[in-house]
Amino acid sequence: MANRVSGHTPAERREYVPPLDPTPPGANPKVLHDELVAAAEWVSQYLSELPGGPVSSPIPVRRRVRLRDAPLGRRGQELGRVLDFVRDEIAPYPTGNGHPAFFAWVNSPPAPAGIIGDLLACAINATCGMGENALMDLERGTVRMLAGLAALPDTTGGVLTSGGSMANLLALATARTWFLTRRGSGDGPAYDRDHARLTLYYSAQAHMSVAKAAACIGLPAHRLRPIATDAYDRLDPAALQAAVTDDLDAGLLPFCTVTTLGTTATGAVDPLEPVTDLCRSAGMWHHADGAWGGLGAAVPALAPLYRGIENVDSLTVDPHKTLSVPVGCGALLVPDPAHLHTAFAHRASYLTSGEPDVLPWLSHATIELTRPGTRALALWATLNHLGHDGITALIEQYLTLADRLRHKITAEPRLELMSGGPWPVVCFRLTAQDHGDQDQLHTRIAHRVQAAGRAYLATVAVRDRTVLRACLCNYRTTPEDLDLLMGEVLDAADADQGPADPQGGRPVRQQ
Repeated sequence: MANRVSGHTPAERREYVPPLDPTPPGANPKVLHDELVAAAEWVSQYLSELPGGPVSSPIPVRRRVRLRDAPLGRRGQELGRVLDFVRDEIAPYPTGNGHPAFFAWVNSPPAPAGIIGDLLACAINATCGMGENALMDLERGTVRMLAGLAALPDTTGGVLTSGGSMANLLALATARTWFLTRRGSGDGPAYDRDHARLTLYYSAQAHMSVAKAAACIGLPAHRLRPIATDAYDRLDPAALQAAVTDDLDAGLLPFCTVTTLGTTATGAVDPLEPVTDLCRSAGMWHHADGAWGGLGAAVPALAPLYRGIENVDSLTVDPHKTLSVPVGCGALLVPDPAHLHTAFAHRASYLTSGEPDVLPWLSHATIELTRPGTRALALWATLNHLGHDGITALIEQYLTLADRLRHKITAEPRLELMSGGPWPVVCFRLTAQDHGDQDQLHTRIAHRVQAAGRAYLATVAVRDRTVLRACLCNYRTTPEDLDLLMGEVLDAADADQGPADPQGGRPVRQQ
């Protein structure tokens, strides 16, 4: 057997000596080993020390300019410069979502298993779009795992995406192809005639990516229908029915309704069964955007809200939100994956497998041809590190933290609890009425908390009022971090009543 390093037969075997100066971008194996070890040690230390530092730090203007405008040198740099650059120029200025006191958006910290999986997949570097390889089958397997957690049928297939925005785009494109094909207007003059009448419906609380996806597939704003919500911020089925009826009477073509499972603003879950019933009777596609809350059926406390989810036509899930898979891992799940192939399969003579019995390549189910295997391996590693019970416990932990924060807000006379839930998002506001414009007040409070660097939250519009909003989606967050957030908000409110800042006109905090 040939030597696995040198390729020589036993008689010719000799010690392999790596080249001292390999051709770039290669690296001496010893140098590569040392730099990978150094990078791993830095990552471990960075993550362990992160909770003790500020949530985020503003990037100085000179550093911004340097990152944007630095020229490429004529001579290459040593491999070790990569770690130096990240440590000095990138890591000190993160979004903040790795910190346990970050509550601003649905941005989770990376799970350790996902970090390891991401690195290993980068080394293997297989594309999950074309060519049969193990990572492509692993992606098919992780899609089935997600479908099982979401309580979708066993037939479900789909693809991993860069996130919920791409998944929603794929879903609307698939719904359009399905609808027009059924009408016999998949091409030609009939396509132009019918496409000009397609109409889309979604909750007024839907993520902005839905309207953006509609624009990308050629639907103008005047054929988009944001549907009113009820007192709990859920899509109102009666309002949806009325809008569909009006559009049919006007000669338009209602083709798809998008429900939201875990709205970004308040964490609401739209009703599934009545929307599906309406879609079936009107011949529409029902897409559920569960980027945040798509796995709620796996949690006993939330499962009743997900009755009928097995009957949706497609579902968006974002593992990099709910499960802390490193950023860049969303998913579109489709109970009948043949609809994806109808929408996206394109052939080329240079892209044939030569194996008629293999499954369709995943590029036939999405717009991407080159697709990273990092999504599949990072997701697989995270799912298997948690297990089904661990996934349920993780979501339940977030729900418990949100309930604790709501209780703390209710017990504080200076704060008022607003909308929130059932997903772990808490909206609240100050009760004082002597601060002038209330919207500007809450914007100032959020900015003060962010600037202090000890906690981080954002604002959101709820019923046309700007309020404070805290998301609970960080596995490192503790009850002590909730106390910290409360203290920072109240301190910022106190500071807002101080004397005006002569530089900016805003009140300054008293020391």
